[in-house]
Amino acid sequence: MNNKETEIFVFYYKPVAFIPEYEEYTPVYVGKNSRPEIKNYTGDDTGLNISAKNKYYSELTGLYWVWKNKRPAIVGSCHYRRYFTIFDEPFIYRLKRLSYFFAGIQKKRHGLIYSSDIKFWKNKFITATEINQILSQYDAIMPVRRVLKYSVEQQYHRYHNSSDLLLIKNIITGYFPEYIPTFDKIMTGKRLFANNMFIMPWELFDKLMNWLFFILFKFEEKTNLNDFKGYQQRIFGFLSERLITIWIEHNQIKTKELQLVYFKKFKT
Repeated sequence: MNNKETEIFVFYYKPVAFIPEYEEYTPVYVGKNSRPEIKNYTGDDTGLNISAKNKYYSELTGLYWVWKNKRPAIVGSCHYRRYFTIFDEPFIYRLKRLSYFFAGIQKKRHGLIYSSDIKFWKNKFITATEINQILSQYDAIMPVRRVLKYSVEQQYHRYHNSSDLLLIKNIITGYFPEYIPTFDKIMTGKRLFANNMFIMPWELFDKLMNWLFFILFKFEEKTNLNDFKGYQQRIFGFLSERLITIWIEHNQIKTKELQLVYFKKFKT
């Protein structure tokens, strides 16, 4: 399979009207699982894949497919609504951000540029040239860390099952005990790399995927997935955000944090 030198995979769970026009962006239909082909979308159900597990793994079925079936020199992960950008917010956006403080949502929207204006932003997503320039000085590009109201552990306990993190810690203790001090540091802190988004050289990506999926598959072996209902079915997506943050911190990956353009709605 031919690969681009730099390839950013945009994960979709359904077809939408907008696909980035840059050649370095590849739209991937996650959870395709042998459904009919859709023009301009690559499915995550060819070659080695876990497409059928998408309701539990979310965009991670796309990441797994990339890991097992592609090999660009530089690999990126983003969502059809969220894109990295090096552009500063226009003044009107920064002015609007002031209102976040009074509404009490400044932490929730930290590092995110909310917009519905595709026409304005579609030629301002990060490009291969910009990526190469950044990676000449950094190991990886990550989203601006989310600032939580509570610690990472407390936040997880408020919205998910507390036993999940306990099982993850037990798995790490058994197989990667050297990571436990970092696990504890991240869990008691309030900063988190959200959305399972990043851009990094293949060598780093391969190491991260090996570590991440080893832990997630061990978790799956020890868990009854039928116990997760509705929103909680996306369990592996939630866990991987915490695990990726731990891996980046433990391995002292030098990161450049960039804002994300976040399309709540699409306006062309």
